[in-house]
Amino acid sequence: MNPAQRLVKNTSVLMVSQILGYVLAFFYSIYSARYLGVEGFGVLSAALAFAGIFSILTDLGLSNLTVREVARDHKLAGKYLSNAFSLKILLSIATFILIAAIGYLSGYPSEKSYVLYFITLSLILNSFGNIFNAIFQAYEKMEYQSVTQILNNVLMFVGIFLAIGYQLNIVAFAFVYFMASAVSLILTIIICLWKFILPKIEFDFPFWKAMLKEALPIAVSGIFALIAFRVDMVMLEFIKGSVAVGWYSAAYRLMEALLFLPSMYTLSVYPLLSKFYVDSHQSLKVSYYKSFKYLTIISLPIVAATTLLASDIILLIYQSSYSESIIALQILIWALPFIFLSYVLGSTIVSVNKQVEVVKITFITMIINIGLNLVLIPLWGFVGAACVTVITEIALFISYFYIVTRHVCFISPKKILIRPAIATLVMCVFIVLVKTNLFLEIILATVIYFVVLFLIKGFSQDDINILKRVIGKEIKE
Repeated sequence: MNPAQRLVKNTSVLMVSQILGYVLAFFYSIYSARYLGVEGFGVLSAALAFAGIFSILTDLGLSNLTVREVARDHKLAGKYLSNAFSLKILLSIATFILIAAIGYLSGYPSEKSYVLYFITLSLILNSFGNIFNAIFQAYEKMEYQSVTQILNNVLMFVGIFLAIGYQLNIVAFAFVYFMASAVSLILTIIICLWKFILPKIEFDFPFWKAMLKEALPIAVSGIFALIAFRVDMVMLEFIKGSVAVGWYSAAYRLMEALLFLPSMYTLSVYPLLSKFYVDSHQSLKVSYYKSFKYLTIISLPIVAATTLLASDIILLIYQSSYSESIIALQILIWALPFIFLSYVLGSTIVSVNKQVEVVKITFITMIINIGLNLVLIPLWGFVGAACVTVITEIALFISYFYIVTRHVCFISPKKILIRPAIATLVMCVFIVLVKTNLFLEIILATVIYFVVLFLIKGFSQDDINILKRVIGKEIKE
């Protein structure tokens, strides 16, 4: 199987699991929001954001490092998995104690504290799952990761609806997160034992030191980026209260749900980029260019359509009690193209061993985010938080783009943007002029966008050749 076929196979299986997962998440998030109300949904969302910021301390970049190194040499799988797993045990204990202490000192009432504890345990278990998923990813066997993701979302779906059916409180919802993560981790371990290697508990301290030295820049940049991406909800909770978090989170969840597209793509392309850095610099440049182009093509119409249809989307999904979320969605969605491209830019930077350069940039963007949130949240509430998210993602994209341009190659964004922008404009005219059923309108708008893009040669002959290679057809030289 050639690299293009492997990339599409892995992207396809991840797409199936992600689409199924997000369909399930779509429904259980909607009904959670409706059942818990704006304030209860805000409490749950704030706990997820708060614990999410600290959960990266359970990994410290080890999963990402494992993918990169094992993708280059499969013989290292056992060494990395066993030592990373052992190190994660100590990191997870320390992380839970830290989060529990902060929650206690913050004066959380008992119900909020239990929500925070169960969410924290859930994220810790997910972190253990990530180190096994790193092995699947390094071997380019994404189907195994897909199975565990599907199971997790099915369990979440069933658990949330049982909690609603039995009219349980918000703590039960947090407990569902914990149980779904626990069962998914058990399946992940079983698959790794069955198909790959038997992990051991290893305390190779010199190897730990070497791993942490290499992974620490990834971890530090990840911490800074995660704080910049999640701290707004935590600050909203403290400054404006849970209701503001509920309105903001409703819009944020919709924007975040779309991130499965760049996420599944970069999960598939990252091992290839890591190998191309060693084997073929030209292939690395081509893969980066194509990734940049395809993610641009996908993200632009989503941003434009969501901006125009935000009112219909929010009122359909969350109903009138979340009408305040409309403006938040219309602002937040403009961060999407920059987030899409930052996924592939970040993966490219790590694949060429330049992760150290990311640390300074992510630190600066984190400071910008926190500073702007401190100013704009008191003034504009969740609208200010949405504006800050967009500004932060633009700053991060520009910085990442600069690094990749220095170390890989330069891409002209203008050259890539012109044709997708024209197709998007035509699509927007259709959305404004034609009013019909929301789902039908989205389907027709999507068809119009890609038809126009094809007619104006938005897909090159090389893109068509890649598609032919993927499906196994002979390509004429």
